[in-house]
Amino acid sequence: MSGEPADGGTDRIGRRGGQWEGGPERLYVVSAGRGARAARPELDLVTLIVARGEPGPDCRPEQAAILHMCDYPLSVAEVSAYLRLPFSTVTVILAELLDSGRIEARAPLPAATLPDIEILEAVMHGLQNL
Repeated sequence: MSGEPADGGTDRIGRRGGQWEGGPERLYVVSAGRGARAARPELDLVTLIVARGEPGPDCRPEQAAILHMCDYPLSVAEVSAYLRLPFSTVTVILAELLDSGRIEARAPLPAATLPDIEILEAVMHGLQNL
C-alpha cells in the first residue's frame, strides 16, 4: 500500500502526508462511531488476520485497505501500523469485518516447545559414540 499522496494532499483514507488529520473526530468516523465494546476480546496485538475475499462496493476505504493487505496473514499490530491507526480503532474495524465474514482471525502459531532433556541427552550420547 503506497499510502501517501504524491501531491501532499489527503490520501483515500484521510491521511495528509502520512499523518492523521482531524484528531479524534476522524477516528470516530473511521470506526463508524462504534466504541471499544464493539471490538472482539479475542483480538490482540499478535492475532493473525487473513482476508477471505475481495472488498465489495459497500466497503469503507479502511476495510478495503485491510482486505487488500491481508492476502497473507498479518498481525493486528502490523495492520495497525500499516494503516497508521490506533490499535483500538483497528480492532473495531476488524470486528466489523469478522462479523461480515470477510476476514478470518487466527491465533498465532505457538512457539516450538523444547524437546525433553532426556531425548537431548540420548542424542548427545549417540553422537559421542560415533
